[in-house]
Amino acid sequence: MSIILVGLNHKTAPVEVRERLAFSETMLSTALRMLVDSGSVSEAIIVSTCNRVEIVASAPTESNVSVPQVCRFLHEFHHLPGLVYNNNLYTHADRLAVRHLFRVAASLDSMVLGESQVLGQVKTAYSKAQEVGTVGRVLNQLLTRAFTVAKRIRTETEIGNAATSVSSVAIELTKKIFDRLDNKRVLLVGAGEMTELAARYLVNEGVSQFLICNRTPERATELCEKFGGEVIEFSQLKFQLPRADIVICSTGASEYIISQADCKKALEIRRYRPIFFIDLSVPRNIDPNVGQLESSFLFDIDDLENVVSENLRQRQKEAAKAESIVETEVEAFFEKLDIIEIGPTVAALKEHLTEIALSEFERTRPKLGNLTPQQEEAIKQHLLGSLVNKFMHPLITTLKEGTRNNRESCNIVELYHEAYNLKGRVEGFENRRLGVKDRRNNDTDY
Repeated sequence: MSIILVGLNHKTAPVEVRERLAFSETMLSTALRMLVDSGSVSEAIIVSTCNRVEIVASAPTESNVSVPQVCRFLHEFHHLPGLVYNNNLYTHADRLAVRHLFRVAASLDSMVLGESQVLGQVKTAYSKAQEVGTVGRVLNQLLTRAFTVAKRIRTETEIGNAATSVSSVAIELTKKIFDRLDNKRVLLVGAGEMTELAARYLVNEGVSQFLICNRTPERATELCEKFGGEVIEFSQLKFQLPRADIVICSTGASEYIISQADCKKALEIRRYRPIFFIDLSVPRNIDPNVGQLESSFLFDIDDLENVVSENLRQRQKEAAKAESIVETEVEAFFEKLDIIEIGPTVAALKEHLTEIALSEFERTRPKLGNLTPQQEEAIKQHLLGSLVNKFMHPLITTLKEGTRNNRESCNIVELYHEAYNLKGRVEGFENRRLGVKDRRNNDTDY
């Protein structure tokens, strides 16, 4: 058995490649079933986002066999000739695969270090695979541990505390000016990507009052449909300033479209209730002198990017702590996995030795003379049971150490199977644990 991971992300492939290998929501069920039914892997999940496509799987064969099969599946499923994108793919096996997944779940491998969105995406991928029936003993353990790692890192480090995008920093600064945002009116000047992203952050903070001003009314109307609010004609911008508590500006204009005089007039009308200005434009669209007015607060793109850079430096310091947690958790996962792997072997061995002990007791019973039923039961349950447990203890210890130290070389579990003729018993215990009579006849149990 091996754990493998095959994928690509924003570091290894441009968007035109990522989109060719991406899985839409409607594709996932079919893809997961095809992958597992092919026999190349026994369990699988697929994480597909705008920044990454990754297949995490448990394979019955060695990784040098299963990894090429999964790479081939990625290309064939998307009807791509040959293995044209193999150079964009990264592949990991066992500890490296587990470490990578833990880092992804903890947002140590994200475009924005420490952002929390990717954890939700991994949880969604796991839920989908559970729904389809392509996760079992190994991946259940692996994903549960990955979520624990992400929670530990969030709790024990400050990697997710500081905002790291320009738009999110802008909103964080806004929250420092106003005690609450849900009762504030926001004027969006321009309707581009950065403006829309800032609006999304504001909606998450409870803002529901938007004035949207754009040279192209159609685009302003689109944003109104997404966030609610009122479309303002561009010619009316300076007359609408007094209505706004927060102004976010991002347009392609080459001159100031909000002047100091406009802001001074607006503040007078508002009786100097504060206005917070965020200028995301390059070149700037708000006269820098606006920031000199009483009750006026102005941040431009350089101000915000300086905060972003400082926050990233803070997160990178915390990332070292997070990486240490990942390393500890990788080892803890494999220790637990080793115990799970030898569980059926231990159970079969104990049953085998108990049968031998009871058989020997019955064979020598006539030589023991008269025994009461209580004495016979005490010998069977206590004496023989104690002997079996004492005999097994060093064997269990050897199995644990052997599976941990010999994972890449000899298979010590198989040696025990052969020595004690345990293969049939182990399969029986495994099937009983899984609750099936014959795994080959149950195509939903993975």
